[in-house]
Amino acid sequence: FGSSTSGMFESEGYFRNLLRGDRNPRVSLLASHQNNGPGDAVARYLDISGPVETISVACAGSTLAMGAALDSLRSGEVDVAIVGGADGLCELTYAGFNSLRAVDPKPSRPFRRDREGMSLGEGAAVLLLETLSHARRRDARPHGFLVGAGASCDAFSMAAPHPDGVGAARAVKAALLDAGMAPEMVDFVNVHGTGTPHNDAAEWLALQSVFGEGAGTLPLTSCKGAVGHLLGSAGVLEAVATVLCLEAGEVHPTAGVGDLDPALGADLVVGRPRTLLNANVAVSLNLAFGGANAAVVLSLHREEWS
Repeated sequence: FGSSTSGMFESEGYFRNLLRGDRNPRVSLLASHQNNGPGDAVARYLDISGPVETISVACAGSTLAMGAALDSLRSGEVDVAIVGGADGLCELTYAGFNSLRAVDPKPSRPFRRDREGMSLGEGAAVLLLETLSHARRRDARPHGFLVGAGASCDAFSMAAPHPDGVGAARAVKAALLDAGMAPEMVDFVNVHGTGTPHNDAAEWLALQSVFGEGAGTLPLTSCKGAVGHLLGSAGVLEAVATVLCLEAGEVHPTAGVGDLDPALGADLVVGRPRTLLNANVAVSLNLAFGGANAAVVLSLHREEWS
């Protein structure tokens, strides 16, 4: 699992009870306070006895979790992995992003000219990953395939992305290399797209670095205009959306109003879904505080499965 603040919501409740003089709070921190809380909670609920790992790397956490699961599946450590992200909205998160002046008073507008920041959201998403042989043994019909993952670190700032997008570009290139795919094979990108001025600009430069002249005609979409920024949950939720787009042969529009930023030159899907004939490969990219970048390559692999 990936997470950011993990059980901080429960921790805040525990602290409030202490301030009220309750020395025996009913909120337990034993299972929720630590960063490993989300992964452990799922393991306990499902009685899972295999390896459990929760990656707390802010907004790239669950994307990195997908990469960790892919490594475990490829190595033969496991045949099946439950991969997800979970982050509960809490006062620490709300106050922290507002103190950084990163929150837009209006709904988030990724890649728009007048974008002012992010909109915080809350949610979780889960993927069941398994080896192809295991899926065939149980006669499963997969929605898609996780074929590559890559990561990098900017080592530039605790909050801001590298302005040239070099770290994000490295993560996407690593994911494509891991998948054995060339940039021109990608049909669309689900961008991180927070709606902050600096993040969107840096991400666009990263895409230009990876896709060259083709970046301007590559369809882009962002989930965050519709559901907000889910922090540690964002990566898996956006991977789910990406797979569903590939299945449907349509890229969902990016919610938000306003003109696109002409300085970016991105082909952002807006207004209505865009049909993509024979779409097969997509990249989902997430960037995080501390310069953590993570990307995954998702594919239908129609020919291989048939």
